[in-house]
Amino acid sequence: MQSFMLIGAVAIVLLIFPTLYRMIAGPSVFDRIIGGNMIGTKATVLLLFIGVLFNNVSMFVDISLAYALLNFIGTLAAAKYFQHRPSGTSGGEGSAKEEARP
Repeated sequence: MQSFMLIGAVAIVLLIFPTLYRMIAGPSVFDRIIGGNMIGTKATVLLLFIGVLFNNVSMFVDISLAYALLNFIGTLAAAKYFQHRPSGTSGGEGSAKEEARP
């Protein structure tokens, strides 16, 4: 069981790297926000794997739930901020309304 959890934890860490690339080089701000949210979700799962590896799941479940809640609230706040920002401060990427047009 320990080796399975260790392999799963290593796989989660390796899967963070493509998401980190999407977060850094995303074509829009919302791609970057989703990339950050995905990294936070994978970190939450990684905390649970660590809890199983250290035989202290109850403590790590509490920590991972708090981290997941903060990740969710942060993602909502960032999305709401970037949705309502003026188009003049877009940094060359266009506003959210321009990106939504087909």
